[in-house]
Amino acid sequence: MPDTETDTESDTETPAGETSPRTTPGDRRPRWWSGWPDWSGHLAVVWSALYGAAALYWAFGGDGYPFGRVHEDRSSGSILEPSRAEVVAPVLAVFCALGVVTGLLMLRRLGSGRVRKALLAYGWAAGIALTLLIPDYSLLGLLAFSPALLVFVFTGVPGPQDLGDILYWHRGNLMIVFVGGLLWVAATLAYQRRTDGRCVYCGRAPHGPGSASADPAMLRTWGRRAVWVAVLSTLPYDITRIAWYFDVPLGITDAFLKEMRDTPNMLEIGLGLGVVSTLGSLLMHGLIARWGEVWPRWVWWKKGRTIHPATAVVPAGFVAVVLIPGGLMAVRGFELTSWGVTGPAILWVVWGAALGVATYLYYLRRRGVCRSCEQG
Repeated sequence: MPDTETDTESDTETPAGETSPRTTPGDRRPRWWSGWPDWSGHLAVVWSALYGAAALYWAFGGDGYPFGRVHEDRSSGSILEPSRAEVVAPVLAVFCALGVVTGLLMLRRLGSGRVRKALLAYGWAAGIALTLLIPDYSLLGLLAFSPALLVFVFTGVPGPQDLGDILYWHRGNLMIVFVGGLLWVAATLAYQRRTDGRCVYCGRAPHGPGSASADPAMLRTWGRRAVWVAVLSTLPYDITRIAWYFDVPLGITDAFLKEMRDTPNMLEIGLGLGVVSTLGSLLMHGLIARWGEVWPRWVWWKKGRTIHPATAVVPAGFVAVVLIPGGLMAVRGFELTSWGVTGPAILWVVWGAALGVATYLYYLRRRGVCRSCEQG
């Protein structure tokens, strides 16, 4: 394994147009995240063991089964809800037990041929299912309302509700599932790169076809196309929510509009979400514009300095991932008679996929020399 002091790409911010001097090994400070190929695998095994134990507890009649039928105010939109513990919990326990075995084999870097393919199949299937298929819109909603939630921690939630009515167990469980999915994606990616002979940190093949950098102009062109697809996919949601605020029942019945009008702050919340979505589509242009690479003048304390790629890649990548479960949930809840409620949200799948592609292309265009394999 490469030393954690030499496993990340340069993160030094320099004035635009200048090249940062190459650092010597003694100048390279370790970062906790630089060891992700190691700790992600260990944590994926721990997560599988703990969640599997919980599933076994639920299978034998224990309290707290998070996918059971509950009152609508405390339910989630997970694809597993509502379901019976005696049916689903044993399946989850077996799934997690396989995860423990798979994770341990990955950590020992075992497997070749069909065994390697089986380990990769489980790892990617677990990552996709736990991250994209089982969760609902909860993470996206919490992300959108995070500023308000921070205020509510100190002021309390307006009205008869409290934070427990927002962060209840069925929703909290989906966050735990989501984290497990991210761990499995990282662990599987690290295992795949190791067993494929590629750099575990950047994915480049040593002196092979993948070691050369792609054409930046081509990356920017495809990135621009992906950004525009993402922007266009946000418009139906923005337009419907703004229309409702101005008393236009676009995609909904007059009765439903009246119900929202009679519910305090409902239309204002919809308008706010539409505005947030619009602002998000504007921020996506940073993945293809100069102000996404060099701090602009209005960020006066950093203006003119190069933006570290992670500053854009981490938040954009996270948003891309949490959009997709919300869009898939909207697919399951779509009704033609009120298409304006969930129809525009179905396009969150397109938005998330396009934003993910644009973010990855931005990363490929901006990444520097890998501190582990020294390619780039």
